[in-house]
Amino acid sequence: MSVSRRRAALRWLTALAISTVALTGCGGGSDNEADATEPATSASSSAAADEDAAASAEDEDQDQEQDQEQEQGEDTAPAADGDEAAADDEAAADGAAWAGTRQFVQIEDAWTSGGQTYLSVRPAEKDALTEPLEAWVIVPTEGPYTTVAVAEDAQMLLAVPLGDESQAESYSQDAFVSRLTAHSAETREGFGYDLSFDGEGQVTRLESLYMS
Repeated sequence: MSVSRRRAALRWLTALAISTVALTGCGGGSDNEADATEPATSASSSAAADEDAAASAEDEDQDQEQDQEQEQGEDTAPAADGDEAAADDEAAADGAAWAGTRQFVQIEDAWTSGGQTYLSVRPAEKDALTEPLEAWVIVPTEGPYTTVAVAEDAQMLLAVPLGDESQAESYSQDAFVSRLTAHSAETREGFGYDLSFDGEGQVTRLESLYMS
C-alpha cells in the first residue's frame, strides 16, 4: 500500500473514532440531564403536596370553628324560646280553671310578651251603692293573683276611668295595657272588670266597670 493511501485510511479511522466518542458523550449527557431533572421534579411535587396538606388542615380548622359557633348559637336560642313557652304554658294552665265562664276580677297588672297580652287577675266582688250617687264599690279578695292569656281577637271595652266615656267603648289591647299601667298599683286595686273566657281559658272579652 502506498504512503498516501495509508495516510488517508488513518485519517478516516481517526475521524470515525472521534465521531464515536462524540456520540457516546451526547448519550451520556441526556442520561445526566434526566437524572438531574428527576430530583427537581420530585422536590416540586413534595412541596406542592405539603402546601395542599397545610391548606386542607387550615380549612378543617375553620370548619370546626364554624361548627362550634353554630352549636353555641343553637344552645343559646332555645333558652329564650323555652322561657316564653313556659310562660304560655303557665298562663294556659291557670286560665283553664275558668274556661267557658265569666268572672268578675281585679287586674293587678297587664303586659305583652311574644305578641300576646297577659293579665294578672284575682276574683273580686262588687257592691252597688245608690247614695249619694249610684256607683260600684270593689270588694277585693285575699287570694293570689293568677296569670291568664288574652285571645288575639278579644274585645277590650273600657269605661271611665280607664276609658274616655261613661259608656264602655272598644279599645285595642295595647291601649288597655298602656292606660292601666299609667295608674299606680294602689289605684288599680279599685278597678273592677267582667271577663269572659273561652274553652281554652283565654280571655275573649274584657269590660271595665264604670266608676265616677
